Amino acid sequence: MKIVVLLSRVPYPLEKGDKLRAYYQIRELSKNHEIYLVALNDTQLHPDAIKKLQPLCKELIILNLSWWTHFLGLIKAFFTKIPFQCGYFYSRKAKKQFHQHVERIQPDHIYAQIIRVAEYVKMLPYPKTLDYQDVFSMGIYRRFQKAPFYLKPIFLWEYKKLQRYENHVFSLFDNLTIITAIDRSLIPHPDRNQIHVIANGVDLSIYNSINVRKNYDLIFSGNMNYPPNIDAAEYLAKKIFPELKETYPYLKLVLCGASPHARVKALANEDIIVTGWVDSMVDYYAQSKIFIAPMRLGTGLQNKLMEAMAMKLPCITSPLAGKPLEGIQYNRDIIVCESTDDYIEAVKMLIENPDKYHEIRNNGYQFVKERYNWEKITAKLEQLMSEK
Repeated sequence: MKIVVLLSRVPYPLEKGDKLRAYYQIRELSKNHEIYLVALNDTQLHPDAIKKLQPLCKELIILNLSWWTHFLGLIKAFFTKIPFQCGYFYSRKAKKQFHQHVERIQPDHIYAQIIRVAEYVKMLPYPKTLDYQDVFSMGIYRRFQKAPFYLKPIFLWEYKKLQRYENHVFSLFDNLTIITAIDRSLIPHPDRNQIHVIANGVDLSIYNSINVRKNYDLIFSGNMNYPPNIDAAEYLAKKIFPELKETYPYLKLVLCGASPHARVKALANEDIIVTGWVDSMVDYYAQSKIFIAPMRLGTGLQNKLMEAMAMKLPCITSPLAGKPLEGIQYNRDIIVCESTDDYIEAVKMLIENPDKYHEIRNNGYQFVKERYNWEKITAKLEQLMSEK
């Protein structure tokens, strides 16, 4: 098949979940199909982006968006039913260019990732699939709940617009996909069970256990400019870590990930290392003893958890992040905590009980290895697109 893939961002480097998902899906699909990758872009391209992506594509097309484009898109969203999430990425010029490319290519299928790009695709007369990926409306609602009073009206407005839009686009695509069954249950449409669950995976050729010196006792990773990760980093550094230091004064915590927000940078001290962008997450996982992700905001499947489990790190997280891992057994494959005291006790247990430490790390690894293989997972998407 000739497949046009439309993304809201260039899928390299892989510092964000949507980029990682797109990159590995494209890699697998390119083995049997011609991929025409069209990516919106508003930043300077990573120097290796073209080199990494071109071998996977029959054609790579970058549609550049300016700050003025973003501004006009937000104005359009303000006066229409389009959510700000979609308005920010909308450009009349880019849409016209995209349609011209599609008309020239005459694809057998169009695959659009995230509702941000639905406006570009929804009326095109080709078989098409929309990847909801996450439930954006619920993510915004959780931010609304924790937002300061002066921002609550904006978040509430966006939440309602997103709900309506997620419902609106449902019937405009031949296929719909999403990362987890939990997210599917939150889509505001009566026929939501028709959405196909296509999970994320882990590249086990990259993320595998290596024996090196352990320099960090605890690690938390992710895009450190993403509000749910900022919240988790602050909660970990200000509430959980200080209590642990009273019992284990030697502890070191590393907050590892790209683009750290000023609030994350402010957490750094002699015992809390904020790395910023790193060339290899594998090196930092390998140097760490325990992965901890006290997520309180956000939606979807946490790639960071699967990467850490693949690296044979025992993982501690919240119900919000643990529940999307279908089939996982709490306190066997992973530890799930409800409160600050629970996190503290979980870390203490892993430090003081070597048998439990190895049980959790080995079971977590087996769980990821058996269930989250990119090749097997993407085969489901390939079959879906082949049918329509």
